[in-house]
Amino acid sequence: MRSSTHRRHAGVLGMALLFLAQATWLVGSTGAQDLAEFEKRVTEFTLPNGLHFIVLERHEAPVAAFLTFANVGAVDEQRGKTGLAHVFEHMAFKGTRTIGTRDYPAEAKTLARIDELFAAIQAERGKPNPDKARLDGLQKQFTQAQADAQKYLVHDEFEETLQRAGGQGLNASTGSDQTIYFVSLPSNKAELWMALESDRFLDPVLREFYKELAVIMEERRRSVESDPTGRLLEEFMGVAYKAHPYGTEVIGHMSDLEGLSRADAEAFFKRYYNPSNLTIAVVGDVDPGQVRHMAERYFAHIPKGPRTGLVQTVEPPQLGERRVVVEDQAQPLVVIGFHKPGINDPNNAVFDAMTDILGAGRTSRLYRSLVRDKRIAVQASAFHGMPGEKYPGLFVVYSVPAKGHTNEESEQALLAEVERLKTELVSPEEVKKAKTRARAGLIRQLGSNIGLAQRLTYYQVVTGNWRNLFTQLQRIDKVTAEDIQRVAKETFTRKNRTVGLIETTSTPKPD
Repeated sequence: MRSSTHRRHAGVLGMALLFLAQATWLVGSTGAQDLAEFEKRVTEFTLPNGLHFIVLERHEAPVAAFLTFANVGAVDEQRGKTGLAHVFEHMAFKGTRTIGTRDYPAEAKTLARIDELFAAIQAERGKPNPDKARLDGLQKQFTQAQADAQKYLVHDEFEETLQRAGGQGLNASTGSDQTIYFVSLPSNKAELWMALESDRFLDPVLREFYKELAVIMEERRRSVESDPTGRLLEEFMGVAYKAHPYGTEVIGHMSDLEGLSRADAEAFFKRYYNPSNLTIAVVGDVDPGQVRHMAERYFAHIPKGPRTGLVQTVEPPQLGERRVVVEDQAQPLVVIGFHKPGINDPNNAVFDAMTDILGAGRTSRLYRSLVRDKRIAVQASAFHGMPGEKYPGLFVVYSVPAKGHTNEESEQALLAEVERLKTELVSPEEVKKAKTRARAGLIRQLGSNIGLAQRLTYYQVVTGNWRNLFTQLQRIDKVTAEDIQRVAKETFTRKNRTVGLIETTSTPKPD
């Protein structure tokens, strides 16, 4: 059911178009409207505890999207506790003291016993000379306690309650900058959603924690450790960032995952999942007054907490090009990243335009040059915002070399196209097409309640105002060829780049 985005930047292939479309979602039944017209359909209010609501009326069908945006992602984790944001995404579906259990008081005692045994196992493992016999005994007790806890569970009660009510697309995702939870429901089920959502963020019970953690570790094995592209991207980000937490995989390091406790996850929840860090969007066939009444009834009693601040660590400028190579029996791949400012930088729209010109589909410069004309690659594109946009991220160009061609050919061809942006003004036709495609991306998303809920909350939290969803498109309209050349000269320098390569080997990697 749930589909995490912890491999978000592993989606190197094809992400450019997705980002550009998402960055320009607006709304309307027949076409884009100006901000003043759009504002007539939006109602905002903030509860006394700090929880902010954005309600957008769309009465075309008797359905609505409900989305909770938690202003916390992998970037907020502490060293040694990586992976917690993604872990809690899983835990948020496990229920509460009243949902997902047959006998919570009895279950709570069993969960406490499981925690005690896990702590004892970790303490023994941490000794200079662990007692193997004691560890084996503790592990058997731990396994048995987890089995005992199963008899109290009502599996998937949270999900199945919403599905029985007509819920569609129930899911969640974790990224570097945020975690979101969302579902579409018939409009007359709004109060049911309010009751369930407020309960799980007031008093969640992190049942099956260690069982779910094992699932996540297996997920890491599949998506990172057993996947050549995943391995490269983890190494690549770790090299591109030496200080800022953007350099750590959303799924976390394996050794950190192995040591996480349920208490760690509970502490993470208490720190980040307070009302001041949550923004909720309701988009669809709803009455704003009724939504507000229900919000006050179900969410106002959640205790107020402090709004967490921004990460203070700043990635220092690179002193020279950085390179990382992963040797594997896999198809070669070239990834080149350049540090760039975050979404709130005045030049962000320029990077949108450059993304389109370099990497948007078969008419882009990279595709035409590397794939169509030179035939040295089977894929080539560009995107920006890796792994996030709240803080300075990366502008990325990449290529998958064709059979019989090398990484070196692709790397030089990628850099040549990047260099062209610095030495030659892009044509008026290319600038016009970039702006037209931005509008087309907008129009394609007009019918998506979930998409609108996501972008409204994202812009509200990350840029400070959902109205910047409109101003972003206006800024793209103002981008000139001179802007592109200026920003390219500032960004695409040798000192500012990191290069990652998969080099194909003919022999298996040593164990």
